[in-house]
This record gives sequence, C-alpha cells and structure tokens, in this order.
Amino acid sequence: MAPVTAPAGPPATPGGPAAPAGAEMHALVERLYPLCRSITGDGVRATLDIVGEHLPLRVHEVPTGTPVLDWTVPQEWNIRDAYVADPAGRRVVDFAASSLHVLGYSVPVAATMPLSELREHLHTLPEHPKWVPYRTSYYKPDWGFCLAQETLDALPEGPYEVRIDSTLADGHLTYAEHVVPGQVEDEVLVSCHVCHPALANDNMAGVAVAVFLAKELAERRPYHTYRFVFAPGTIGAITWLARNAERIDRVKHGLVLACAGDRGPVTYKRSRRGDAGIDRAVRHVLAASGRPHRVVDFTPYGYDERQYCSPGFDLGVGSLTRTPYAGYPEYHTSADDPSFVSPEALADTLAVCREAFAVLDRDRRYVNLSPYGEPQLGRRGLYDAVGGRSDTKQAQMAMLWVLSLSDGEHGLLDVAERSGLPFGTVADAADALAAAGLIKAA
Repeated sequence: MAPVTAPAGPPATPGGPAAPAGAEMHALVERLYPLCRSITGDGVRATLDIVGEHLPLRVHEVPTGTPVLDWTVPQEWNIRDAYVADPAGRRVVDFAASSLHVLGYSVPVAATMPLSELREHLHTLPEHPKWVPYRTSYYKPDWGFCLAQETLDALPEGPYEVRIDSTLADGHLTYAEHVVPGQVEDEVLVSCHVCHPALANDNMAGVAVAVFLAKELAERRPYHTYRFVFAPGTIGAITWLARNAERIDRVKHGLVLACAGDRGPVTYKRSRRGDAGIDRAVRHVLAASGRPHRVVDFTPYGYDERQYCSPGFDLGVGSLTRTPYAGYPEYHTSADDPSFVSPEALADTLAVCREAFAVLDRDRRYVNLSPYGEPQLGRRGLYDAVGGRSDTKQAQMAMLWVLSLSDGEHGLLDVAERSGLPFGTVADAADALAAAGLIKAA
C-alpha cells in the first residue's frame, strides 16, 4: 500500500492554546529529560520512579544472562562521571553538563593521551557544528565521547586526561507495566521506550503521552483492558515478549508511541498486517479529523513495532509519531531538547490516541432484529431523539446505515468507513437503535 497523505489544509504545527494536559505533559518531559538513561541501569529505574508518581507500576527486574528469544539480557551499565580535560586541566567535554557527551555503554577509562589518539574516540556532527550527537555501543565493548564539532575544532594539541567512571557488570534489565482494567480481558498494548538520555522528543514525549493517556483511561472503565509497557528499546520489548509469550493472544490491538511532541503533522505507520483494527481505527480518526497527517506502510525498521509485528507473534501493533524517526535534523542530537517539544503537539497526539481508542472500544457487530424492510423509526421516537441536534440529518442517516449493515458480519467501523460518517455518530446511532430493541449485539 502506498502512503496516504492528507490533502492540503492548515499548517502542520497544531494551533490554538495548549490544553492543560499539554502543559502538564511538557513539564513531565522537562523533568525526565536530564536523566542519563540506557538500556539498563539506574537511569531507567529513576525514570520509572518518576512515572510511578503518576501511575501505579509493576516493575520487573530481569537478571543478566537471561535468554530472551534469540537474545540474552546484557550486563547492566551505570555511570557516575566522565570528562575530557585539556592540557590546562579544563573539562572540555563533561558528562555533568549532558549525558549525551558519553558514548552509551562506554567501558571504564582512566588514561592520558595525545589529541591524535583521543580523536579516534570522539564523535561529532560536522554538518551541525553546535550540536552534540547521541551515540551508543551496547553490544560491543568500546568507549568514547560525543561533542560539538566547534568544540573539537578549538582543541589544542597536547596531553588530555580521559576519565570514564562507569561499571559494566552483572545486574538486571528493568521495565515496568501499568494495567487499566477493562470490561473484557482482551488487551490493547501501548508501548514506549525509556532508554534514551537527554532526548526530549525521542522519547520522553512518548512516555509523557502514555502516562496521561493511562490516567484518562483510568477515569472511566474502558471496554478493553489497556496494558502500558515502559521498556528499553529493542531488548526491552523482546524481553517483554519472551516473558509473555503464553498470554500474547490476549493482545488484540497495540500502539507504539514515539516522537510524540514535535511540531510536525501526525504520522501513523501501519502494522505488518496492514489492515489490523488499530490500523483502521487510526486511519479513520485522522481522516475524519481533518488534521494534516500521513499514513505509511509497515517496514521492519523503526521502533518496537517491529518486535511486536515479527512473524512469530504478528500482533496488530502500529506506530504513532509526529515526524518519524530520523525524519528531522534534531533527531538523536542535543537539539532534541524540551524547547523542541510543543505542549500543543503533545495535546494533539494525546487526542489522536484518545479518539482512536474510543473507536476500538465502541466498535461492535450487531444483528438487525427488524430486517424485513425499513422499521418505522418515528413511532419509536428515534427521529425525535435526534431532532435537536445540529447534525440531525447525519444522525438519521447513521441509523439507516447501521440498520442496513447490522448483519452480524459488519462492525460499526465498517459502517463508518462505508458511509463516510464520523464513527462517533455511527456509534451513537447504534446505541439508540439497541435501546429501542431494533438491533442487538452479535
């Protein structure tokens, strides 16, 4: 399937004042941003501690060496300090200023070396000389520093003191779950990664949206059970899948949240199936809303949707971002700071999730109990029931469409897609028809 792009419309930047939740989510991003996170370690635990102030979490600690599918839980990495000091003793690269300055998973180092030797371990972005890149070496022992190109260009020759006070030892991989109980045990999985240091959009914005989405869902009893997974990227999702393989059939829908707060339009990436319930629900919501947006096909690269959609599991899990991974210059750099994240964009991403999950929760199949000819709606008060609405004609048409397609085979989302009517209008019509005894759940 080719990408679907919304027709030209309003600017991509969400307009209008931020909803209160947008400001609160942005404050959470700002609080989480400075923590030094990685795929294991105390930074992940500190992040989950803050999330735990908002949501009750079940935190899991999986020991180093545990087999998880084709992988093994790695050693735990923690870091206390790191710096490069120039010949005058000044810290020209300092972990205390930003956790991005250290190559993730760097092994301990205490040495003095000339600049020529040090350069082999320095990472910059020549095309953006003021920015510091984000780099890691999770599965290959190495060490290094990340710095601005303009800083590197100003370094004099001479001996440099290099210090990385880190540990790489047997420990645990940490992840957490939060469950919002529903009316049924069938689950909607919401997943976001908690492993990136000092990157606001990727992915503390996704974490913040997940937190506030869970809080909203807890205020009502949703139809589905919602399971939120806060885990390190790739290895965290693989670990969760390995530990939940026997109950994976409960997951009926899923969404990976990432890059949720930049000012670009919403992008939805379909599941590997391409026509899963979440694919249809998000596509309908985006099209009906008039938001500028893109719907793109699945690829086996990106975030953790590629783990959930792997052929052995084949879950109906899509990915919701604004600008996708690597799609903006600030991606994986120090420029992805809280100022890059917009409260309005966070609120808009939350709204898309809210609207899509409302579709999943209300989508039902019905059977028409008066299928021979059109039933008389007026004498049942159904026309009067919608007479005062501004969308009276639309609501009446929705009733006729629901009656026509209530054959036990079509759901309400089918009705909305075929009729071109908003899903909420269709669902309201079904409620009214069910209350009048004209349809029943299949």
